[in-house]
Amino acid sequence: MDVEPLSFGRPSGPSFRTTVVTIACGDTRVYDDAEWRDALVIVEAGEVDLECEAGGRRRFRTGNVLWLTGLGLRALHSVGAEPVVLVAVSRRDPTPDPDPP
Repeated sequence: MDVEPLSFGRPSGPSFRTTVVTIACGDTRVYDDAEWRDALVIVEAGEVDLECEAGGRRRFRTGNVLWLTGLGLRALHSVGAEPVVLVAVSRRDPTPDPDPP
């Protein structure tokens, strides 16, 4: 879901896309590289465990900033007492100029 305001109270601007992903307490989201490509990801709320393809996990909490591309991840797990909210900020695809020179 695209949203205009970035969670820090500033708009993301026309060159960027902001996507908010919420994972309910105890739920798992299968990792899809295309979903996170070219995005800085802020843990807006909650705690998330990133599970790698080999099965190991690493926990991240509110305020952490992540890059999820190219890590060999399998899944994202919402752990803790509240849903995890991830805010991903990425560049918008450049729009072709309708009137090229």
